[in-house]
Amino acid sequence: MKLSVSIKPISYFKAHAAKIIRRISENQESMVITQNGEAKAVIQDIRKYEHSQESLALLKILAQSRKSLNKGDVRLAAGVFTAGTDVYGSGRQSGTRAHSTGA
Repeated sequence: MKLSVSIKPISYFKAHAAKIIRRISENQESMVITQNGEAKAVIQDIRKYEHSQESLALLKILAQSRKSLNKGDVRLAAGVFTAGTDVYGSGRQSGTRAHSTGA
């Protein structure tokens, strides 16, 4: 992102909103909008925004995992997935259902 092109005053945005939105959408760009010489808002392509949100969510998961690991709050995979037990510990194998014979 070239800062000289991507920072515009709010007056420019008001005068050229449709053109700016079209360019941002086509090029997946972002633009900083200033008011009284200070950055006040960022306009961003929706796909780029969604990608950023997904990336942040993954980073949060990684941070939570690291925090759990540092606290020692972990279990070995072998202890989690024990053969012959489903997730709820009922003793049935995963993916099977108990069927009543009616007797």
